Amino acid sequence: MSYDFNADEVFEMAEQMERNGAKFYRDAAENTADPANKEMLIGLSKMEETHEEMFESMRAELSSAAKASTVFDPSGEAALYLRALVDGRVFFEKEIDVTSMVEILKSAIEAEKDSIVFYLGMKAAVPKNLGSNRIEAIIKEEMGHIQMLTKHLVAQAR
Repeated sequence: MSYDFNADEVFEMAEQMERNGAKFYRDAAENTADPANKEMLIGLSKMEETHEEMFESMRAELSSAAKASTVFDPSGEAALYLRALVDGRVFFEKEIDVTSMVEILKSAIEAEKDSIVFYLGMKAAVPKNLGSNRIEAIIKEEMGHIQMLTKHLVAQAR
């Protein structure tokens, strides 16, 4: 089955991705012994929480047309599909070496890149009249995450 997602649904996914990201960083911080690395990971977790709030705010500002359902879905299967898609695609559970900050950062960069690819695909799936231009803001946020993580990775590798 093919879905056309509206901007409201995409922002809902963005919020879930940010929750998943915050959990990823919190879990990594809990399993990291170095206090400086732990502090940085907690900071990243807080950034994800801030981005979730930003996406919630952007979602609240959407017009009713951007929130309108694009498919008949009385049993809410589209929402379940979206949640499964987000939970399975970005910041998924996987084994990483939490004793290595370099490996944590590489995993985080990989997840952020996956999120950009996901949002680019979703941008193509959301009709222009339903708010696809708003998804560009999400993509820019994720690109900023990659820049920041890359700076930390370069510093760790020295």
